[in-house]
Amino acid sequence: MTDTEQLLARVAAEARATRPWGWDVLPAPLDARTLARAEAALGFRLPPLLAALYTRVGDGGFGPEYGLLPLLEGKSSGGEPTVVEHYLEMRDSDDWGWPEGVLPISHWGCAMYACVNCRTDTAQVLLFEPNGGDPKHAWFVDSPNLTTWLTAWLDGTGWYEEDNDDLELPAWRDDHTRVTPA
Repeated sequence: MTDTEQLLARVAAEARATRPWGWDVLPAPLDARTLARAEAALGFRLPPLLAALYTRVGDGGFGPEYGLLPLLEGKSSGGEPTVVEHYLEMRDSDDWGWPEGVLPISHWGCAMYACVNCRTDTAQVLLFEPNGGDPKHAWFVDSPNLTTWLTAWLDGTGWYEEDNDDLELPAWRDDHTRVTPA
């Protein structure tokens, strides 16, 4: 079994065993057609691990804090828009200059989101924290890749854990790399 397969098995087991705040049930995984429709709407492909989470574990409803948002359809626990809806809304907005290919996958509350940078080979995870009011200082590197981010959640070592209150995330600079077309 590959490292990715082992990680997906751990995530699936945790997803079946626990519910993030507000989720009563784990949504069913997406089928390939729904994933393809989501990627067509976005205009780029999801990183393989992110796609596998949605097609093999569930359409949101697992993960840290409020859990992953549904990808294309459905409702989250807090009434947040789906990943695709939120991404397209933010890209159309002039307020924050939302970067191309950066998907908001999980809501932290207080307008903060965990986002996957689909323009990187590693699926870097970013924190969008706009509460300071300055778009130039709203982005932080949460994790160098989605694998490390998921492992931190599973192991209870993420920045959001009570024991890590003093952990400071480094600022993120948008390097304008390209996304993979859908």
